[in-house]
Amino acid sequence: MPRELVVVGAPTSAGSYAPGQEAAPRVLRELGLIDQLRAAGRRVRDAGDGPVQVWSPDRHHPHVQNLAAVTRAVAAVAEQVAAALEADADVLVLGGNCTVALGVMSALTAHDPDAGLLYVDRHFDLNTPQSTTDGALDWMGLAHALDLPDAAEPLVSALGHRPLLTPAQLFYLGVEYAAATPWEREQAEHLGLRWSSSAALAAEPAAQATRALAALPPGDLAVHLDVDVLDFTDAPLAESTDGRNTGPSLDSLRAALRIACRDPRFRVLSIGELNPARAAGHPETLTRFVACLRNALRPPPRAPWSAGCAAPA
Repeated sequence: MPRELVVVGAPTSAGSYAPGQEAAPRVLRELGLIDQLRAAGRRVRDAGDGPVQVWSPDRHHPHVQNLAAVTRAVAAVAEQVAAALEADADVLVLGGNCTVALGVMSALTAHDPDAGLLYVDRHFDLNTPQSTTDGALDWMGLAHALDLPDAAEPLVSALGHRPLLTPAQLFYLGVEYAAATPWEREQAEHLGLRWSSSAALAAEPAAQATRALAALPPGDLAVHLDVDVLDFTDAPLAESTDGRNTGPSLDSLRAALRIACRDPRFRVLSIGELNPARAAGHPETLTRFVACLRNALRPPPRAPWSAGCAAPA
């Protein structure tokens, strides 16, 4: 019997470049995600949403915008995920931006210190308020998880312990190395971070997912998906529109997610950077994405009874 699946909404774009991602949990529910998961054979409980936060320009803190709001959203995700894990449930977190992964890992590492994170993203998210001028925390999340120099202290301190993650607990899937800042490249090399490329994920999604999972520790597993890993032409979903005609299709991603979410260590899938407005010209993309989540989280088929076993009464 598969565990109950608790759905948590994190409707925040506070750490983003612009509004939009805060609508993702509502839109995915309206498209029937909960019913689709139940139809796939999961027992589902919708735990509702954390605080609704809409990005606005933070002119007082231009290099670390909306830090207090982001920290509140991370804490809310951590609280809801911790409650679900305590009840022995799996969790689906609907973001919001990629800072939701910090809340997930704050809860998961408290539950199992040997937990690992498969981070499916076009970017390393290793920037800090000092390494970039745009001030958006959604591509700084893992810099805070790894407690890099010049990370924003209030956010690092809110994560429970430091560093929240070690390099051995992390594997990136789908990175576009050319999109990394010089600081990110330096830190990735210095820390010995493990990653596979966007092109490799597009070409061999199942093999790359299997390789990444084999490199992670034996504890509980979280999978974080930033939808900007996708080829934006195939699946216009992400806040960032840079990934045109590169990266995996939604069908390729589906194959990788299915393997990751069937891993016996799996406990949490979180979704980040989905801006429903991006699909306005092709709304069927959102329906396809809901089907992708259903496929990833449906229970594995039951093993057939062998000829020497009696059927259950």
